[in-house]
Amino acid sequence: MAQYQSAKSRRMLFTVLWAIAAIIVIVLVSAFVWPRWAIRSTNDVTATQSASSSQSTSASATPTAPTISPSALPSDATTLLKTMPDSVRNYARTQAASATTWSSSSPIEEYTVVYSTGDTTEDITLTVAQWATSDEAKQQYDTVAATLTGSEIASGNVKVSGSATGAYVVKTDTSNEKDATALWQNSTVLIQAHGEKEAVKNFYQKFPL
Repeated sequence: MAQYQSAKSRRMLFTVLWAIAAIIVIVLVSAFVWPRWAIRSTNDVTATQSASSSQSTSASATPTAPTISPSALPSDATTLLKTMPDSVRNYARTQAASATTWSSSSPIEEYTVVYSTGDTTEDITLTVAQWATSDEAKQQYDTVAATLTGSEIASGNVKVSGSATGAYVVKTDTSNEKDATALWQNSTVLIQAHGEKEAVKNFYQKFPL
């Protein structure tokens, strides 16, 4: 009787061991043969890590502060000229001088202001002027906007404290699709920024005026 029970126990033990072995085989097959959940999970983690690393690298590769010092404004700079910031993102002001580009519309004052990263091929050139009334500035805005015949990138209203104080438009340069011009009117002031397309798009959105 004892021998019979011992043999029965061994058979049960072998059955349990075979069942465990079968489960292990099934798990391994499902993980690495079909449906390959283990490999897919590993790949998913790797892809997520790669995407995250790529985004971090891209973000860190976009500078937000200039690497050059801004040029000082003239000692007799007017209030309008003083509103031209020392820097915008990674661009620093390198030049500021009187201009006559829009003299036919009789602005009170007008300037050419250049912003640079230190690489002159990436310079952004501003033309900025002020009129006695917002209507005069708007009339000049409409005149200049009509000369911008490239593809439109963006347009809309300039708003201050929720109220519309002017309008803006951004278009590509018809002579060079890699460049663009942003034009915006804010009350009595009109500003035009010209340069490399992506730089202009980032620049005008951060310009404080």
